Order: sequence, then structure tokens, then C-alpha cells
Amino acid sequence: MAQVARNLTDAASGFLKDARHLIVDRDPLYTAHFKEILASANVELLRLPARSPNLNAYAERFVGSIKSECLRHIVPIGERHLRAIVREYVEHYHHERNHQGLDNVIPLPLGQPGKGVTAGPRGSQFRRDRRGPGLRPSLSS
Repeated sequence: MAQVARNLTDAASGFLKDARHLIVDRDPLYTAHFKEILASANVELLRLPARSPNLNAYAERFVGSIKSECLRHIVPIGERHLRAIVREYVEHYHHERNHQGLDNVIPLPLGQPGKGVTAGPRGSQFRRDRRGPGLRPSLSS
């Protein structure tokens, strides 16, 4: 975990290079050495209270959604493939999937046809043509 902390706080490309706080759960992986590395980069580690999943409800819901709707149906063949799958799912999650918490409204609907988006039969609906990461059209009919 020490290497993870160093990567997170890297001055050039670290995820936490401009952050002042990191919110974590109570996992024992966050050791004193991990906290020291974050403290040396002026990042304060904030631990969530025990048995409080609702404090991080949005993240918990997203993780549950991506697991049940995407990752349980695909076997990634490497990190690059996994990143492509997650990137595609996040795009679908924000631009195509309706959300029950928002009265079944799509948060950021695609506004105009183009770049793989075609107008529906009435002109008001849109459909994306995609095969997914790494899939190519079949040569046989």
C-alpha cells in the first residue's frame, strides 16, 4: 500500500496532487505508513465511521450497478480491456441509462445525432450503434 500512496501523491501525475482530503472506509490496508505518506503530501485521511454504508451511498450504488449490469457478464482479458469496458459503461450510465432516482430520466442525454448516434423513426429518439470494446463485425453473413 505504500507504493499506492506514493503513486496517488505523485507531484506530476498523482490522482491526489491537488487534493487536501482522501475519504476512505475502515479497511485495515490504510496503515500508519500509508497515512504518513499522505501527510507528507499535505493530504488528510478521513475515515468513515464504522457500519455506515449510507455515507457513501452514491458510490455504493454505482459499484453495485456496474457489477450487476456489466462486469458479471464479461471476462476482461487484461487491464486495457477492463478500462475500455468501464469507460464504455460509464458513458452508457450517464448518457443512455434512465435512473429511477431521477424519475426514469437520463441524466445527460445525447442531444444530437452524430458519431455513432442515429435518429429514431420519429426524429426524437436516438440509438447508438456499438459493438463494444474489441468487437468487430463478422465477415460471414
